[in-house]
Amino acid sequence: MIKPELKVYAIDGIVPVVDPTAYVHPSAILIGDVIIGPGCYVGPCASLRGDFGRLILERGANLQDTCVMHGFPGTDTVVEEDGHIGHGAVLHGCRIGRNALIGMNAVIMDNVVIGEEAIVAASAFVKAGAEIPARVLVAGVPAKVVRPLSEDEIRWKSQGTATYQDLTRRCLATLCETTPLAAVEPGRKRIEMPDVIPLVETRKREG
Repeated sequence: MIKPELKVYAIDGIVPVVDPTAYVHPSAILIGDVIIGPGCYVGPCASLRGDFGRLILERGANLQDTCVMHGFPGTDTVVEEDGHIGHGAVLHGCRIGRNALIGMNAVIMDNVVIGEEAIVAASAFVKAGAEIPARVLVAGVPAKVVRPLSEDEIRWKSQGTATYQDLTRRCLATLCETTPLAAVEPGRKRIEMPDVIPLVETRKREG
């Protein structure tokens, strides 16, 4: 099984740190003062540019495909334990609280603090200096608090993050470079994950 080399770069003598139990996709870019904690997942084409400030993913956090992390000199951009950063989000000089979720293509600006177990909706823009309380839904441009989150919504978020933590282990165990097949093989199997469903489907099932 071929394991491609990571794209990891030192700058000014500062080398990124990746815990052995984390998974970083080979197409992701890590530069300089980047610290990836235990059990983290960093998806394809993510960019973590620690060439100005420090970037930290704490235990069990995920940073998905094409996300960007950066910050001004002297700052820490932090995703706390079990933080969940959706596809294409941008984090700049901010702190994402424990078990919080940042939706796809959201932008979180400098000196923002997202409270623990909060959810920032897809494509939201959280302006610089905002402080978002714990366990609320935030949406819009600029983003505003919409309402408190229910226990079911927080449970759904936590289950989704657990799925990415499992993905970390799956990638470490089985993901490898390969060549494509020329045709679909008979009886082609699917990846089975019956318990992973969108929140909208969860609400439908609950009536």
